[in-house]
This record gives sequence, structure tokens and C-alpha cells, in this order.
Amino acid sequence: MSTTVGSPPLAPQDLAVPPTRRSGRRGIMIAIGIVALVVAAIWLARWWTVGRFIEGTDDAYLQADSVTVAPKISGYVTDVYVGENAMVKAGDPLVRLDTRQYQVALNQAQATVDAREADIQRAQADIQQQHANIEQAKAQQQVARVSAQHARDEVQRYAPLAATGAETSERLAELTSTRDQALATLAANTAALAGAQTQIAATTAQIAQARAQLEAAQASAQQSRLDLQDTVIRSALTGKVGDRTVRVGQYVQPGTRMLTVVPVQSTYVEANFKETQVGHMRIGQPVTLHVDALPGADLHGVVDSFAPGTGSQFALLPPENATGNFTKIVQRVPVRIRIETGPETRSVLLPGLSVTVDVDTKSARERDRRIEEENDHG
Repeated sequence: MSTTVGSPPLAPQDLAVPPTRRSGRRGIMIAIGIVALVVAAIWLARWWTVGRFIEGTDDAYLQADSVTVAPKISGYVTDVYVGENAMVKAGDPLVRLDTRQYQVALNQAQATVDAREADIQRAQADIQQQHANIEQAKAQQQVARVSAQHARDEVQRYAPLAATGAETSERLAELTSTRDQALATLAANTAALAGAQTQIAATTAQIAQARAQLEAAQASAQQSRLDLQDTVIRSALTGKVGDRTVRVGQYVQPGTRMLTVVPVQSTYVEANFKETQVGHMRIGQPVTLHVDALPGADLHGVVDSFAPGTGSQFALLPPENATGNFTKIVQRVPVRIRIETGPETRSVLLPGLSVTVDVDTKSARERDRRIEEENDHG
């Protein structure tokens, strides 16, 4: 075989691949490179406009302000009105305790109230009687005063006559005795009037004491009435019953945990961001949520509030960094996020589920930039 002078020999693989096929492969590689460049450019543009403002964490969970239901009084459980995982409304009865002893206590307290009211009525009747006695004593005193004055005048008139012998000494002695008796009767009536007036003051004090006893009895009756009402334990909020441990016949005491009411319709997200992530976060910023229980679904929410300190500050044993060796640990700040979704989605959002949170902090960064520009220009 002859070859062209000056042309390099062809490699075996070049001899096996036609020129058209080589050019097609080169075109595919160029197309792939162009697509890769476009994708990279799009990604870079999105990161520059959006991605670099996103602060995300997977240390986030759904939460709800659940309420533990416990009795205020002790007693045996007679009725349990709700089952496990049942929906209840605020004010619905949940559990009933035995009411007999509390009904007896209320009856006894009410009887004491009635007795104290009767004491007051009797004392008021006594005061009315004392007023009548005072009027009678005043009349008797007036009669005795008139009689005493008449007897005194008689003695003064007959004394000169007895001295001259015009009247007998026996008559004068009789008139003197009558005068003395009239004066004694006047003194007795005056003392009786004073006693009747003093009795009114004593009876008035008794009424004041009876009123105080009545108020104490009424307070005791009110407490007994509240205890009787507390034999029916009602739900404080609308939600779903969980962790129900109460059973009929069980003896419970104040504070005994019987069940928990979880407001599943009011769930929210508590996300624990690193301290290096919260610098540009603000209340009201938009949030994208990804719940593990709803793969592929993008939920939306807004930043609702920030905790007043890092999680370590509210720990049972907060760290004491002023002692021993120190190793810096990045702290986390709990951020509360309000979920904005409908009831159909909320029916799936249960407290405790894991969530991935992405917060768009672009608004805060733009505001920080404007502040810096304003200060620089000033």
C-alpha cells in the first residue's frame, strides 16, 4: 500500500471510526458543555439573587401548646366521657369524679349560712323589741318624775303646817314616805331606761358579729360549691385527646395527670438556628417548610418570634463558662414560625414531626445595605 509523502500514518482507531462519527461525538460533547454552562449560570444567578439569602436548618420540629388535664380536688373517677385521640371543644366535659362528699359539704355549709342569717334576723327583732322597751321606760320615767314632783310639793306644803300644829306629824310623815317612794321609783325607771339603751348597743354588736360569721359561712359555701363544680373536669381548649391514662374507679388527687389536650389545629414550627444564622432574620420574613411526613410538598410560613435567649440559657443546668477550660460551641436560638396553610394540611401536621426550614432573609439584607449606604453618604 502506498502512502502520501509527508502525511502522518493513521492510528488503528482512526482507521476504525469514520470522520462523520467523530464530528457527531464532538458535537454532543459541545452541546453537553453548553448545557452544563447554562445550568451553572442559572444556578449561580439563582444563588446570587435568592440562595445566598436563605438560612436553613433541619433542627426544627412541629410544636403545639398542649394542656395537661388534672383535677383540682381528690376523689374517685365515676365517668370518663372521651376516648383516646378524640376531638373535643373548649368547655366539653372530660371526666367526672364522685360528687357525694362534696354535695354533703355544700349542704352543711348552706345550713351554716341559713343559721347565721337566722341569728341576724333574731338580733334585728331584739333591737325592735328594745326600741319598744325604751319607749315604755321613757313613759314610766315620765310618770315617776311627775309623781315624785307631786310628792315633793306636798311635803313642802304640809311641812309648815305641821310645824305650827295645823296638821299632824303623822300626815307629814306619810307624805314624806310617799315622796321618797316616788323618788326611788323615778331612779329605778331612769336606770331601766339606761339599761334598755345599753342593750341596743350590745345587740348591734351581736349583729355585726353575726354578719361576719355569715360572710365566713358564705365563703365556705362558695368554696364547697366550687369543689362540687370541679368534680366535672372540662377541656380548657379545642383539640385532640392524647396520653389518656385515667380510668373509671381510679382515685385521683389534685395535680394527677389524667390526659392531654393537643390543639392540633394550632401547630407551629420551632426551629433552632445557629447564632451565625439569625443576624439577618426578622419577624415577618417568608419561610419555606418541608415536612418529612409530606415528602415533595412545599409549605409556607412566616417568622413569628424569637426566643429571648439561646437554648442553653433555659436549660436545667445552664453552662458556666467562667470555670475550667473553655471550648467555644456554636449556640442555637429557638425561632417560632407560624404555618400558613389550610385545614386539610393541618390534619397531617402533628406535634413532634421533623421539619426542614428555609428562611428568606433578603429583605433584612437589603435594609442593612440601605442603612450602610445612608451612613456612608452622611
